Amino acid sequence: MQVLHRLISFAQKPSPEKSRALHAHFRSHLEDWGWRVPHHGNDRTAYVIGLFGTGRWYINELMVQNIGKRGKYFRDKFRLHSGPTSMIYSGHGTLKYTSRGQVSPELTSRILEAVKAGFADLIFIYRHPLDSLLTNWVYWRTYIRDGKGIDGISRAYGTMDELAADLEQNFLEFQGFADGDPGFFALAPGEPFLSFAEFVEETELYLQSPALKLRLEDFTFDPLREFSKIVEFMSVDVDSSRLRLARPRAKPYRYLAVREKVTRFRGFIDGVDAETKARIERMGYSLGDRTECTSIQSRSLER
Repeated sequence: MQVLHRLISFAQKPSPEKSRALHAHFRSHLEDWGWRVPHHGNDRTAYVIGLFGTGRWYINELMVQNIGKRGKYFRDKFRLHSGPTSMIYSGHGTLKYTSRGQVSPELTSRILEAVKAGFADLIFIYRHPLDSLLTNWVYWRTYIRDGKGIDGISRAYGTMDELAADLEQNFLEFQGFADGDPGFFALAPGEPFLSFAEFVEETELYLQSPALKLRLEDFTFDPLREFSKIVEFMSVDVDSSRLRLARPRAKPYRYLAVREKVTRFRGFIDGVDAETKARIERMGYSLGDRTECTSIQSRSLER
């Protein structure tokens, strides 16, 4: 009833913006209450998943703005259906470990079942794990300290020197976060966040799943080529050649600049255990040198 009262109150002062918001809000609640969801043609329910700090919101914005009429069915949440729909859902989720800020393996396993059954699509976005690690450390320490979330390192630091100085001064805190120490969240009790090793393992598990795998770094150099993969994968009627797509705000391989400025961070990278390092290399990344930057820049020039 409270939702209904809010909708009625909202509708008493109509405007074009409020009317559109009311329609979207009401439609979302109808779906939550079990009303019929849309399904057009051969659409399959789409799920956009990224572990925390991998660039999921960038992909969300590209899809909503450029996926055609189907963009109106986007929701920043997960919902399961017994058959195909035209809905597009997005969120953070893990496959093995429970984690703060990410839906449980129980739910993501059911999404994978829908994918394997042929009535859902899974799009997985990932980036270099060390870039994600820095982003996540900055996000969660800001959230705990200030009670607000931020959508990237650049929102917290004006320059890389500022980030490096803060990391140097608070390196033990960073180390605890990377190790999955629950003490990091002592002032905000709840589920733990993934350790760095668990984060890498979760990424590899997704890369072994029946998903469209997209690297955020590749969008930096050729967003049209990468977005066209989504259009083809979802079989949507969009002329990709006419699109003009923004690049991600996040800079690729930012961890390398931090590595050069913070000695203890370089030591952390050098001390990554052999299994985690092997997983990172199987993803197509390396640790601690600039070969991957040179490689991806060379690929972008070839396209």
